[in-house]
Amino acid sequence: MRILFLGDVLGKSGRRLVAETLPDFRRRYHVDFTIVNGDNAAHGFGLSLSVCRELFQAGADVITSGNHGWIAKEIQPILDTENRLLRPANYPAGTAGKGAGLYRLPDGRKVGVLHVQGRVFMDAIENPFTVAKQWADAVRLGQDAQAMVVDIHAEATSEKMAFGQYLDGSVSLVVGSHTHIPTADAQILPNGTAYLTDAGMCGCFDSVIGMKKDEPVRRFVTNMSAEKYEPEKGDATVCGVMVDTNDATGKAEKIYMIRYGGRLQESLPPL
Repeated sequence: MRILFLGDVLGKSGRRLVAETLPDFRRRYHVDFTIVNGDNAAHGFGLSLSVCRELFQAGADVITSGNHGWIAKEIQPILDTENRLLRPANYPAGTAGKGAGLYRLPDGRKVGVLHVQGRVFMDAIENPFTVAKQWADAVRLGQDAQAMVVDIHAEATSEKMAFGQYLDGSVSLVVGSHTHIPTADAQILPNGTAYLTDAGMCGCFDSVIGMKKDEPVRRFVTNMSAEKYEPEKGDATVCGVMVDTNDATGKAEKIYMIRYGGRLQESLPPL
């Protein structure tokens, strides 16, 4: 199975490029299943109903929503009914929405997706390691699902790396999101789990993590704010990761970095 994960979509420029490239990527690279992180897709902060529709129409099979995407009032009514929209699973019991799903492909194969949020420099919520282990034990790789993917939305690289090692062999892919900067450590861990610390963002990199530069720079220089952050509208780059898995075992066989468009050096799988 071939799985594509796209990092945090940021603002209109990111959405536009995803809408332009994702259908072609799915055809050209014979992608079976696509996960898109929509944490910052609606004007740089959160999700909206129209943005969700736009991403699904572009070819997203599942949208993970990070720490921003699912908290917007407009999204709340669909959190319990839209199975393709996930919020972090390690929020308290009773929180609207769900953090995991099992999705059936047209050919009958199944993909499990779990979304968790880190705790280092973030909210003190339930332990993502414990939640992920319980899920991996319940949805067995190679038996209940032909592939299993975990999006860990977290600040700290150490937390993400420890998380990947902890789940090695239990899932097909552990991929980090949230920082907006793609890391260069795509690898297959010793027990067969593909891993990437951060997929980066789908947004403009002539910016400060996707935002217009002046205000973030001003805040670092003066320790004062003058205006709200605004998404940069320049040429975007699509960032993510593509993984090939073995249908019998669910283990990863190949992993490819994805960088396309905009300012970053291009990285695409072979055709």
